[in-house]
Amino acid sequence: MPSPIEEIKERLDIVDVLKGYVELRPAGRNFKAVCPFHAEKTPSLIVSPDRQIWHCFGCGAGGDVIKFVSLFENIEFYEALRVLAEKAGVDLKRYTPAEEKQFGVLYEIQRAAADFFKDKLTGSDKALQYLKQRKLKEETMEEFETGFAPESFDALTVELLERKFELADVVRSGLVFRTDSGKYMDRFRGRIMFPIHNHFGKIVGFTGRILPELEREDIGKYVNSPETPIFQKSKLLYGFWRSKKEIREKGFAVLLEGQMDFLMCWQDGIRNAAATSGTALTSEHLRTLRKTTDKLVLGFDSDEAGRLAAEKAVDLASANDFTALVADWGEAKDAAEVVSKSPGKADEIIKLAEPAMNFIFDRHLGEGGSGTKSNIRFVLERIKRVWSPIERSAWLRELSYRTGIKEETLREEMEKTASGAGREEAGMGGENRAVQVEPEYKPETRLELIVLRLFGLANEKKELMPKAEPYERYFPETYAVVYNSIKSGGQDLVTPEARGVFNVISLRGALESELLEDEERTAKEFQALLSELEIEFLSARKNDLARKIASLESGGSDEELTAELKKFDEISKKIQDIKHAKESAG
Repeated sequence: MPSPIEEIKERLDIVDVLKGYVELRPAGRNFKAVCPFHAEKTPSLIVSPDRQIWHCFGCGAGGDVIKFVSLFENIEFYEALRVLAEKAGVDLKRYTPAEEKQFGVLYEIQRAAADFFKDKLTGSDKALQYLKQRKLKEETMEEFETGFAPESFDALTVELLERKFELADVVRSGLVFRTDSGKYMDRFRGRIMFPIHNHFGKIVGFTGRILPELEREDIGKYVNSPETPIFQKSKLLYGFWRSKKEIREKGFAVLLEGQMDFLMCWQDGIRNAAATSGTALTSEHLRTLRKTTDKLVLGFDSDEAGRLAAEKAVDLASANDFTALVADWGEAKDAAEVVSKSPGKADEIIKLAEPAMNFIFDRHLGEGGSGTKSNIRFVLERIKRVWSPIERSAWLRELSYRTGIKEETLREEMEKTASGAGREEAGMGGENRAVQVEPEYKPETRLELIVLRLFGLANEKKELMPKAEPYERYFPETYAVVYNSIKSGGQDLVTPEARGVFNVISLRGALESELLEDEERTAKEFQALLSELEIEFLSARKNDLARKIASLESGGSDEELTAELKKFDEISKKIQDIKHAKESAG
C-alpha cells in the first residue's frame, strides 16, 4: 500500500494545485511564476509537471507540492498534509493513526476548551460586565467565540479529562501545566479568553486577558498559549482567517496590536484588519500577508512602546518590499478606545494614515526640522534597508528636502553607513528576518557552479552531451552521478544530494528557454564552460602543488622538490594554453 504522501501526490497534479496560489505561465515543458517567498518582479520560480517539483532560482526554495503549501500557508508539514489530503480525498486516519492522534487530538482539545470558556462566560457577571464596559457587542463575542476562564485551580483540566482526553495530550496542548509539586493546573484562570484561529479557521491556541480586579504587578495582563505542534504565534495573525478576503478586496491590511483592537474595529465595519496579538511583527506574518496584499496601515498603540513597535514594523515591511503607512490615534491610547468613544472615526483616521517615511522623519528629525548629523545617519541606515530602489530614491529626495542637504551627498553618506542589520533583517532581532527560505540545493564552489551550468545546457540540448565526455574526470563525485543520470534519461539518482542537483538542472532551462533557441550561441557557451571547467580543476591542482612545494622547501629531499616543481610548471603551461585557445576561439 502506498504511503499517504505518495497517494496524495499521485492524485494531485502540482500545476493544478499551485495555480490556486500563483499565476503560472508556460516555459517550454515547464511553468514559471513570480516567487511568493521573496520579493521579486521577474519570475524565477519554475514548476515541473513531469517531475512534480518546483524550485525558485531567486531564493533557493524548492520541493514538492506539500512543501509549497506548507511554506505558502505558513503551516507545519502535517497540517499541509491534512489540507492536501482533504483536497485529494485521502483519509489520513487510515494511514497514519499515530500522527493523526498526535496532531488531530490537539485541535479537538482546543475546540473543547473554547466551548468550555464560552459556556463559563455566560455564567460570569463580572466578565460580561467588563466586556460591556469595553463596548464589545454580543454578536461580536459570538462570532469570534470570546470566553472566560474561571478562577478555579483546575476547572478546565477536570472538564477535559471528563471528556476522555488523555492527561498527556492535555498537557501537550499547553492549556494545562504541571507544577513543581506535581499537581496539574489550568494555565488560564480569571481571564477573558480570545481563541486564536489558524488561517484555515481552526482554533490552535488562546490569549487570556486578566480581569481588572485580579491584576497584579507579578502577573501578565495578557498571556498567550505556549507554542505547540499546531500553534506558533510568530506565524499567526489574529482574525486573519476572517479578514483575508476583505484585505484582498480593499488592497491593504490594517495591522493592530491586540484582540480588543481587532474586535472593536471589526464591529465598527473595518473588516480588512488583523492583529499581532501583542507580539512584534515578524517576517512570517509578512509572508502570510503577501498572499493578499503588499500594503499595510500600521495601527499600533499611541504610547512610546507602540510607536517603537511601529518603527520596527516599518523597517521590516520596507525591507520586504511592502508599502507601509502609519495611523495616528490622536489622544486615544489605541484603536479600541477610538471605536469605543467615537464609532466611525477609526476608519477616517486609517484613511488619513501618513506614509512611513514621514513617520520616521518626524520621529528622528523633528517635525519640519533638519536633525543632527547622528539622527540623519540613523535615518540613512533605515533608508538603506528599503528593498525597492525606487522607494529608496523617494526617501532620499524627501530627506534632502527636509535637511537642505544635496541628494548626492546623502547618497554618498548612506553608502558609507555600516548598517548593522542589513536590509534583510530590518533591525527586528534574530527571529524577524526578511522572507527567505533555506535553499534545497546550493553549489558551494566555482567548479560546482560551472558544472551546474554545463549540465543545465546538456540537459536541454542533448546533442551537446558527447562533447563533455573527455572532461568527465573533472566532475565532483555527486555531479558524476548526475552526469550519468542525464545520459541514461534521469535514472539512478540514489542520494538526496544527486536528486537535488538534478532537480535544479532539470528546471533551470525553463528560465532561459528563449536564449537556448540560439543554437550557435549555446554551443559556444558550452565549449567555453568546458574550458573553464578544466582551468578550474587544474588551478585547484596547482594550488595543492604550491602548498606541497612550500612544505618540501622547508624540509624535503631535492629529488621530491624537483619533481613537484616540474608538475607545477606543466600545469601552469597547460592552463595558459587553454586560456590562449579560448581567447582565439573568441
